Amino acid sequence: MSLNIAKSNKKRVVIVGGGFGGLKLANKLKKSGFQVVLIDKNNYHQFPPLIYQVASAGMEPTSISFPFRKIFQHRKDFFFRMAEVRAIFPEKNMIQTSIGKAEYDYLVLAAGTTTNYFGNKHIEEEAMPMKNVSEAMGLRNALLANLERALTCSTKQEQQELLNIVIVGGGATGIEVAGILSEMKKFVLPNDYPDMSSSLMHIYLIEAGPRLLAGMSEESSAHAEQFLREMGVNILLNKRVVDYRDHKVVLEDGTEIATRTFIWVSGVTGVTIGNLDASLIGRGGRIKVDSFNRVEGMNNVFAIGDQCIQLADENYPNGHPQLAQVAIQQGELLAKNLIRMEKGQEMKPFHYRNLGSMATVGRNRAVAEFSKVKMQGWFAWVMWLVVHLRSILGVRNKVIVLLNWVWNYFTYDQSMRMIVYARKAKEIRDREKVEETTHWGKELIQEPKQHSPQEIQQASEQEKK
Repeated sequence: MSLNIAKSNKKRVVIVGGGFGGLKLANKLKKSGFQVVLIDKNNYHQFPPLIYQVASAGMEPTSISFPFRKIFQHRKDFFFRMAEVRAIFPEKNMIQTSIGKAEYDYLVLAAGTTTNYFGNKHIEEEAMPMKNVSEAMGLRNALLANLERALTCSTKQEQQELLNIVIVGGGATGIEVAGILSEMKKFVLPNDYPDMSSSLMHIYLIEAGPRLLAGMSEESSAHAEQFLREMGVNILLNKRVVDYRDHKVVLEDGTEIATRTFIWVSGVTGVTIGNLDASLIGRGGRIKVDSFNRVEGMNNVFAIGDQCIQLADENYPNGHPQLAQVAIQQGELLAKNLIRMEKGQEMKPFHYRNLGSMATVGRNRAVAEFSKVKMQGWFAWVMWLVVHLRSILGVRNKVIVLLNWVWNYFTYDQSMRMIVYARKAKEIRDREKVEETTHWGKELIQEPKQHSPQEIQQASEQEKK
C-alpha cells in the first residue's frame, strides 16, 4: 500500500489530524508554496462541542460533520488521505501510516486527544465514551435501546438499572450531557413512553473533585451546579469511581449505583504515536513542545492543539487549556512560522489570547466567562448559541443546526430518536485486518528500537516489491 502522492519540487507539509488546529493550519497554507498532505482516520471534520447533542438524539451527525474533500475542493497542491499514523522516523523525515509510508519536509501532529480511563482497563471495556461522532452514535443507540428494554424487562431491578444513567466527569461535556438528558426526561419520556413513569429515570453526575467545571471560576461552577440540581440531576462531588461490575458503578467509598448506562467523560489523554520516546511525553499524554510548537529535539516536527503541551508560556505553567481556541491560534501562527522559515526569517513564539470559555447546562441555562466579565442564565445561553453556530463549517450545516435548535426550543421535542446500528461490509472488515497485521504497520511499532537501519531498509525494499 502507498499514499500515492508524487513528490514535487515544493516542500511538503504533512498534517496529522483534521481537528480545529489541523484544519486551520491547512487553510492558512493555501497559496503558500507548500505541498500540503492532510492525514486523518476519518474522512470528515467533526465539531466536538455539539457531539453531546448527537448522543441525545437531538441532532443528526451530518449536521456537525463536514467532509475534508468538500472543504478542500479545487485546492491545488493539497492531498487528503484517510489513514492512521503508526510511527515517526525523524532521521529519515518519514512517517509510517496504516496505508503506507510518507516522506515530509515538515511534520505537524494535530491528532487531538482520546478518552482517558486513568489506567483502569476494566472501566475502559465497560464504559461508554463520548469523544467523537461514532461514539456519540453508539451512546445514542444504547440510551434509546435501554428505554425500549425498560418497557419489557421482567424485573423491577433490571428496569431500574436500565433507567439509571451515570455520568462520570464534571467538566463541560459532563454537565452538558447531564443537562440535555434531564430535559429529555422531562419533555420526551412522557410523550414517547406514556406507559412508563418518567420519575423512574435518575441521572447521576459524579465528579472526583470538589466542584464542577474546574477550569472555570468558582462562581460559574456554583451556578452550573445550581442549574443542574434544579433540573433534577443527582450530583456527587469528591467521589471517585473505581470499578463497574454486575451492572453497578462502584465508588471508592464502597457506594454502588445500579445502571446499564455508564457514561465516561472524566478526562482526555493525547493521542499516542507508536514509537515516540517516553521522554517527549508530558502531562496528560501530551507531546512536549517549545514556544514555537516544535517537538523537543526535532527541527522540523511540530505539534499543535490538544495533542501538545507547551510549558514556555509563563501565564500557563502547566500547559494551555485543551480548548478549540488554543488549537486554532496555534495552527494559524504555525502556518505563518513555516512560511517565515522558508524565507529565512525568525519564527514568532506562541502566546495564547484567552477569548473566554462557556458551557451550557440546558434550555436558557449556561455559564460564560470573557476576561473579567462573567455571566450566567439566559444571556450566557444565547451567547453560547451564537458562538457555536458561527463556528460550524458549511452554510447548510449552520442552517440545519439553527432550524433544529428553533424547533426543539418551541416544541420541546428532539425528533431523531432512531436506533440504527451500522454494519461494516466484509470487504472493509477484511481490509482492516490486513492493515492491523501488516509487518511494517505493526511490528515496527511494537519494537521500534529493535530494528536496525539495515532491517528497515530491507523492509522498505520488500514493500516496494
